[in-house]
Amino acid sequence: MPGITTQIFIGLVAGIIIGYLWPSSDVNGQHITGAAESIKPIADTFLRMIKMIIAPLLFSTLVVGIAGTGDIKAMGRIGVKAIIYFEVATTIALFLGLGLVNLFQPGVGVHVPMSPQNVADLASTKPLTGWELLTHLFPTSVIDAMARGEILQLVVFSIFFGIAVAAIGKRGQPIIDVLEATAQAMFKFTGYVMMFAPIGVMAAIAATVGKMGLAILLTLGKLVLLMYGGLLVFAVVVIGVVSYLIRVPFFAFVRAVREPFLIAFTTASSEAALPKALEVMERFGCPKNIVGLVLPTGYSFNLDGTTLYLSLASVFVAQLFGVQMSFGQQLVMMLTLMLTSKGVAGVPRAALVVLTATLGQFKLPLEGAAILLAIDQIMDMGRTAVNVMGNCISTAVVARWEGVFDDAQMRRFAAGENAAGSS
Repeated sequence: MPGITTQIFIGLVAGIIIGYLWPSSDVNGQHITGAAESIKPIADTFLRMIKMIIAPLLFSTLVVGIAGTGDIKAMGRIGVKAIIYFEVATTIALFLGLGLVNLFQPGVGVHVPMSPQNVADLASTKPLTGWELLTHLFPTSVIDAMARGEILQLVVFSIFFGIAVAAIGKRGQPIIDVLEATAQAMFKFTGYVMMFAPIGVMAAIAATVGKMGLAILLTLGKLVLLMYGGLLVFAVVVIGVVSYLIRVPFFAFVRAVREPFLIAFTTASSEAALPKALEVMERFGCPKNIVGLVLPTGYSFNLDGTTLYLSLASVFVAQLFGVQMSFGQQLVMMLTLMLTSKGVAGVPRAALVVLTATLGQFKLPLEGAAILLAIDQIMDMGRTAVNVMGNCISTAVVARWEGVFDDAQMRRFAAGENAAGSS
């Protein structure tokens, strides 16, 4: 039986064919629903399945990610420096994506009509002022926040809860164990839900193509090109500047990480590239204790490629459905993405889960997430590879910041790589 990626691709092709052969039409000003559009409830059901896993998944993974590192004091100086760098890097990635999607506007031009429910939700939503936003961040009840899909409130509660669990030390270990088991169960649950992805993709694409025509595919192609362009800018410019600032030759670093980079790109799995990344960064001159702390922590807190994609994709969905978002609303959305993307790196199709949660928070049509799932594998390869590259440079940053980066070891490693490449 073909893998899930192949099945999703088959679903994509089948959906395009169904949408093309049985489209909807407008006759004398009256909309006539075609067979392709009539199967849209299948896509809606798949999206509801994703929504039902968001709250328990985010809560368990965030708390385990914060409290599971052990005593916060024990993380010490190295952990604090790593977190500071992670936040700076992911913020740059988010704003790079935000700038690109507003500059090139890949979702403008093909207006996908919203359902009456989406229109009503948007009409009932008013922008929050600064003080209202601050107050809104704190839930009166976490259960109520979960029920209403208030993701930011859930994240704030999870952060405080995780810090409290870490602060009580060994007494908090049973809670961590329970939530670790919950997180693992939710990972498995997500895997079960993703088994329905090919059918959900087929229905979503069939309904969209049936309603909008094949022009939607060109729009999705623009998003893919824009994302890879953004990833290239981040890898060359941002990581290049960082390597210059920490006095690490950029091309020597690229040669060092090329193997874990390619593993991540071809498998679309950060976990598959972790063993090789740990090995090469130790050989590159980073002490073992720093590599062992910073790289695994970065898998939860430093997803540069994923955060860049999420900022692109969320605004792209708004553009696709003709929803005007002010710069202030987009900034709040970036804050939401920055928080909700933490701790879900190990989740199958993590970006889809985070994107769905964010779209729901801002009353944007969830159909956009289903449409993007059709091209998710193509984009997942690039963003995962940049995630690994960003985590590798972060170990060098922290090692240099601590004053323990081994320049002689780096030169020996680079010389060995050059000799191997020329033989």
